[in-house]
Amino acid sequence: MTVPGPELPSRRRTTSAMPKQDEGKKPPSETAPDQRWKLQVFYLCFYGFMTQIRPGESFITPCLLGPDKNFTREEVTNVITPVLSYSYVAVLVPIFLLTDYLRYKPVLVLQSLSHISIWLLLVLGTSVLAMQLMEFFYGITMAARIAYSSYIFSLVAPSRYQRMASYSRTAVLLGVFTSSVLGQLCVTLGGVPFLTLNYVSLGFVTFGLLLTLFLERPKRSLFFNRPEGACNGAAAPTELDKMAGGDGEGAAGGWRDMVLCRMLREVCALAKQSQLQLWSCWWVFNSAGYYLVLYYVQILWNEIYPARDNRQVYNGGVDAASTLLGAIASFVAGHVKIRWALWSALVIGLVTAVQAGLLMLMNTTSNIWLCYAAYVLFRGSYQFLVPIAIFQIATSLSKELCALVFGVNTFFGTVLKTIITIIVADKRGLGLSVHPQFYVYFGYFMLLAAAYLMVAVGVGVRHSRRAQPPEPVPATAVVGEKSPEADATEA
Repeated sequence: MTVPGPELPSRRRTTSAMPKQDEGKKPPSETAPDQRWKLQVFYLCFYGFMTQIRPGESFITPCLLGPDKNFTREEVTNVITPVLSYSYVAVLVPIFLLTDYLRYKPVLVLQSLSHISIWLLLVLGTSVLAMQLMEFFYGITMAARIAYSSYIFSLVAPSRYQRMASYSRTAVLLGVFTSSVLGQLCVTLGGVPFLTLNYVSLGFVTFGLLLTLFLERPKRSLFFNRPEGACNGAAAPTELDKMAGGDGEGAAGGWRDMVLCRMLREVCALAKQSQLQLWSCWWVFNSAGYYLVLYYVQILWNEIYPARDNRQVYNGGVDAASTLLGAIASFVAGHVKIRWALWSALVIGLVTAVQAGLLMLMNTTSNIWLCYAAYVLFRGSYQFLVPIAIFQIATSLSKELCALVFGVNTFFGTVLKTIITIIVADKRGLGLSVHPQFYVYFGYFMLLAAAYLMVAVGVGVRHSRRAQPPEPVPATAVVGEKSPEADATEA
């Protein structure tokens, strides 16, 4: 998911040794020859769109349970799918650091190679071990998404971050929507077998690797590869440079060793802010439950409606509808204007309670279309809160601290998701089938909703106490409380 930092004004050099820049002129980073950055952003968005075209992705679980692979539902639920959570948590931190240190492109190449490995294993693999390896590579691709979402920051000036990040995210959403629609049309109208769809997806991800090779490797990155001007005082120091040492002077030698530790301490100090605490908790706890539902929902659909004819499997259409609703919900959320300091906990609690109800509906209905509709609403409600959480967390943070906070939140959410997977889904734990799992997820969201609503009540009580006017002091009390000095004066 793209995590843009707050929009920052362009900085100008103000040293006396250089003439002042005219007010009408833009910073050099925004007037590059031929406006080259525009072409780079366009190519990055095109790359983001094309790498999402994997028509077989919505039908991986039906393929594993179908005659092509013929795995049992228990193997898919309790042996194969849990590996995704384990892989994700194992590679998340190394890839987060390597993305910045290697300047994005090598990690994007790794992501493309992992995509190719996934579809090769889906085409050629026949054993449980091969499918577990497929899930391992899937975890790498998920962790490597940070490389695409942060690449945009190396291409444009700070004043353009927010708008360009929205373009790159829109390209990804359009790619997911197009991929889902294409897959559904191939299955329903074309009668394309799932295995053939896997070959088509393999062709698209191979083309994605070729696109990756033509991406330009940036010369700078957010943490480990700062531009020289930021370290020698030629430009206004950023938050990162100030932490590294004073105002950015003399920081080039030692900041690499200390800056992440200092930033972590800064994050711990900022964690006392109530809004940052609330929305970070939402990010950690709700995202863990959300992704667990996404991992196992196709198995639930297969159990509710084990279609014998592939043309009656509508996973692609459901993914397309949920992606579209999620994009609309994200857009609407950006235009909601309320006092978030007062109403955040109540909104989160109500949305989480609705999600819990949708999970119960999905798990108890025998109508597959009702289950589909509940899933679409579940995803849309989550996507509604995502941009609000991004804004509420990022509004008081610098770009560097914002990236670190989201990285920490994602890590803790992934760890929590892994713990739940070990206990609930893995055969070495409880090894629950899909219906009991969804009862657990329902209880999990209900518990979260109750906690958020209790916080909302506390916020409301504190607000009402502050809003009450002070009680007037009775006149008799004022007369009776005259000081001895006043009495002596009157005498």
